[in-house]
Amino acid sequence: MGGFWRYTMPSFKQLIGCFMAFIFSVSWCSAHENAIVDHHDPIQIDKTLTLDQVIRLTLQHYPDFLLVSARDQEAIALQQRGNSWLAAPPRIALRYEDDFPGDDIGSREIEAELELPLWNWGQRSAGQHVAAQALNSAAKQAEAIRLEVAGLVRRSLWQMAIAKLHYQQVKDILTISTKLLGKIKRRVALGDLSRVDLLLAQSEHLQNTAKLVQAEASMMQVRKHYTSLTQMTVTPADYHEELSVLTDITEAHPVLLAMDAVVQRKQAELLWTKATGSGQSSFILGGKSEKDAENGDDIESMSVEISIPFGGSAHLQAEIATVNLALTELLAQRAHLFRKLEKQWHEAKHALEVSRVELAIAKELKQLAEEHLAMTQLSFSEGEIGLMELLKVQLRSNDAIFYAQEQEVRMQMRIALYNQSVGVIP
Repeated sequence: MGGFWRYTMPSFKQLIGCFMAFIFSVSWCSAHENAIVDHHDPIQIDKTLTLDQVIRLTLQHYPDFLLVSARDQEAIALQQRGNSWLAAPPRIALRYEDDFPGDDIGSREIEAELELPLWNWGQRSAGQHVAAQALNSAAKQAEAIRLEVAGLVRRSLWQMAIAKLHYQQVKDILTISTKLLGKIKRRVALGDLSRVDLLLAQSEHLQNTAKLVQAEASMMQVRKHYTSLTQMTVTPADYHEELSVLTDITEAHPVLLAMDAVVQRKQAELLWTKATGSGQSSFILGGKSEKDAENGDDIESMSVEISIPFGGSAHLQAEIATVNLALTELLAQRAHLFRKLEKQWHEAKHALEVSRVELAIAKELKQLAEEHLAMTQLSFSEGEIGLMELLKVQLRSNDAIFYAQEQEVRMQMRIALYNQSVGVIP
């Protein structure tokens, strides 16, 4: 980064380009005394904050977290239904019958019935099984949401780390560029360098300033993403992770467990539908009071009735087929989900392997650059080379040092993303 130039005789096109850059720089600097955008999203570091705490606090504000309590309430309601002694709410029916208006013979009849819906054979246990699977599904899906939030937090933290490192890199390069520009201005004033060299230096300085503005904007953007996600303006001081020992996608992956729980609930609902049969049997207890004439005696009677539905297989099979179709769709989704997770794991594993190689190369380049810089500084102190050559070597050395730092950050980020791919929650 930070480009270099050779002090050779410029061509006509270079002279025109430098002249235009100089005109642009004059107008640009007069319009903006400060090249850095006046916009900041401050993020503070809290040494007491941990990655696990950030994830838990973020989860509380995550929109999908609303589903957790709703699913729990549904499971409790299904549990109450399964624990009920009746298959449906009881019903009371009242009937009153009188003589025809005008006859006035005193005939009347009053009848009341209490209907108690009964569970079919195995239906109540099937309902309790649905409730149990709903409760299990709610817990597993809550864990899957937590893993999703963990992935978002991990990416956001490491994106900020990379953006901050890149910003610091560009800022340091601009500092070196500023020193270089000052040296060139003095040498131009002394007549050692031409005006064209100054125009080239000013153009390079403006490019570095523009890069700093872009780097700052990128850093502010990822910071805003973090605050929007977590609803916080603080980050943990240390969020490094140890590489998971898992080497493949297992059945214990939180996302797979959540999907399996949904499938198991749908299977329980299929058994429930089958147990429903043609409808609910009912026990009906009735009472009746009647008399034939005004002066007649009341006749009291009681009745007991059992209502048992039968047949209706055509309607039942249609309901079973609908639930079975939904179950089959879930099984297909589960197969697709497993393939997706395997693909993400393979990509994370490959990125981690690549990062190891890149980090090794970067460390070697950094060592060579530091040795080269030390030799160059010694040569400069002995008067063997000039300041310009020293500044160029410093720029190259900084590039190598920052590249190594960036690879170290990316290595840690890819460890976190690998852990995410195998379903490890901090």
